[in-house]
Amino acid sequence: MIIRTLSLSLAVAAVAGVAGAQEQTAPPSAPPAIAAAEPASSDYILGRDDAVQVGLLGRSDFGGRVRVQADGTIQLPFVGKIPAADKTTAEMADEIRNALKAGGYFADPVVTVEVVGYASRYVTVLGAVGSPGLIPMNRPYRLSELLARVGGVRESAAEHVIVRSETGEERRFLVRELATGGAAQDPYVAAGDKIYAPMAETFYIYGQINSPGVYPIQSGMTVRMALARGAGLTASGSDKKIEATRNGQKVKLQLSDQIQPGDVLVVGERLF
Repeated sequence: MIIRTLSLSLAVAAVAGVAGAQEQTAPPSAPPAIAAAEPASSDYILGRDDAVQVGLLGRSDFGGRVRVQADGTIQLPFVGKIPAADKTTAEMADEIRNALKAGGYFADPVVTVEVVGYASRYVTVLGAVGSPGLIPMNRPYRLSELLARVGGVRESAAEHVIVRSETGEERRFLVRELATGGAAQDPYVAAGDKIYAPMAETFYIYGQINSPGVYPIQSGMTVRMALARGAGLTASGSDKKIEATRNGQKVKLQLSDQIQPGDVLVVGERLF
């Protein structure tokens, strides 16, 4: 009897060891989820490859961390497959609760579901921002909020950002209006959108200017504004002797003329 029991124990251990080895060597079937930086709102809709933590009050042998599979379900003890995709965490908790009651496992179970990894709903932020990357959409976000989460736009960025939807539609929004404008100027961004902050177009200025160099062009920028951007004229500089190389040609400019991308301004010396 002792020998038989020992043989059975060894067989079970061997099977468990093989299963564990298979689990360790099996290739991952889904991309890693983005860690949840903060709890998802009650409006968050679960999708494929999202990771959730399922709990049952008073029981440690149920639930745990599970991933939404390709068929939109999660696998749990007792109840098997439970629909999860296109549901909120509250709706999924109700599904699990009803399944446990229907199976006769518990009379009135208290089920909790929390999102712990995002993979299905995120926004891509690229370009001249502080920290480009993927932002999980754990709740509805306005464009200004998403830019704030990546550190805002850089000083060298253009005055606008581009939002491109999954359908290919592109919209442009002025950065300064995100804070000062209404809801139309600072819209909610949908999961799957791409936000791009382009670099500003530039002009060059040198000659009799205090800070020669390359500077970004602001909308409506004039020659007078360009001189101010370069810290003004030197003591011998003349605002009547400003010439630009534009599209390969020399152009004489007045203070009220507008700067164009790629302009190379040369400030001449005044006569004494």
